[in-house]
Amino acid sequence: MPQKSTTALRVAPHATPEERTALGKAARRDSPRSGHAVYEPSPDRPNPLTILEAQSATRVPELVPIRYGRMTESPFRFYRGAAAIMASDLAGTPRSGFTAQLCGDAHLLNFRLLASPERQLMFDINDFD
Repeated sequence: MPQKSTTALRVAPHATPEERTALGKAARRDSPRSGHAVYEPSPDRPNPLTILEAQSATRVPELVPIRYGRMTESPFRFYRGAAAIMASDLAGTPRSGFTAQLCGDAHLLNFRLLASPERQLMFDINDFD
């Protein structure tokens, strides 16, 4: 007969809703939403085409022209395929100090609002492909 484990699970401490609210307000003081209203490219901004070419070097060569062809169909398709350019551009923008992990296909259509078990509204990833 298998033995029961006597090892207790470690519970990570979580901030209370009030503490999370205070952290959010402090982050807004350090990085207000208005700071995201204007984008000024850095003088040493990498060329976006150089970024795409660097990515293409790690891809299947026969598929790269297909990718580029799809990206030229519309601005939406371009930006969907240009996450590395977006990441490069955002790296120098104001930061709240919060760290978030995003899915690789992180465009706005892949996020959603949902209710938690506590009936709180939450923002979450909707697409995991």
